[in-house]
Amino acid sequence: MASSPQERDSLVLHATDNQVSWITLNRPETLNAITPDQRERLIQLFSDASADPAVRAVVLTGTGKGFCTGADLRGGQGQTSGERVAGDVARVIRQGAQRLIASVLDCEKPVIAAVNGTAAGLGAHLALACDLVLAAEQARFIEVFVRRGLVPDGGGAYLLPRLIGPQRAKELMFFGDALTAPEAERLGLVNRVVPAEDLTKTAREWAERLATGPTRALALTKQLVNASLDSDRATAFAAEATAQEINMTTADAREGVASFVERRSPRYDGR
Repeated sequence: MASSPQERDSLVLHATDNQVSWITLNRPETLNAITPDQRERLIQLFSDASADPAVRAVVLTGTGKGFCTGADLRGGQGQTSGERVAGDVARVIRQGAQRLIASVLDCEKPVIAAVNGTAAGLGAHLALACDLVLAAEQARFIEVFVRRGLVPDGGGAYLLPRLIGPQRAKELMFFGDALTAPEAERLGLVNRVVPAEDLTKTAREWAERLATGPTRALALTKQLVNASLDSDRATAFAAEATAQEINMTTADAREGVASFVERRSPRYDGR
């Protein structure tokens, strides 16, 4: 049974502060396993952040001991009544986990994951899809699928090799061992590990710094980097030239050049 709008909103907390959209998974009793309603709420919030000029950065985090332990299988996801028809599973993955990960990758504002605890399965991929990853010292990352006899979903086989290479990605996915936050940082999955009590403070500092930056330039930079590993040189160079052309029409680009000439700090307003 679907949740009411009030229940759904209480399971994904949202607030905007100093031009930063704070999105918090709020099912601590399940280590923030995601229900379909929560997934749709997250997708909508990332879409809203892209379109809202008052939002210039996003932070994604969780309450309790878990960041996100993936899809809530105990809630009935992945189970069907009656005979399964060929194509059903692929459709569920495309419309569910893959849409969620794409909403993060395609968000036009920089997204920071503040990983407060366990990030497993789809939850790990949700964190790794973010532009920057902060992790509390007690956080863990687990490619849990193999433990359940499952194939990774949510873009894991796309994201991991691009972050750490195919051999390391296969090691994590074949064995399903828990990766500590310091180990994840060493491999390049995490930007910085901080004490738990400093996680929110550090995320706020990073997000507010991004929120005072040239928002459209950051969006175009994100697009270029995300597309680069799927592009040949000619395509990547063409995309770069187009991004430069687009960005030079923005007020922030004009402000950046003017501030350099005038030897002062720039004042970007996100336009």
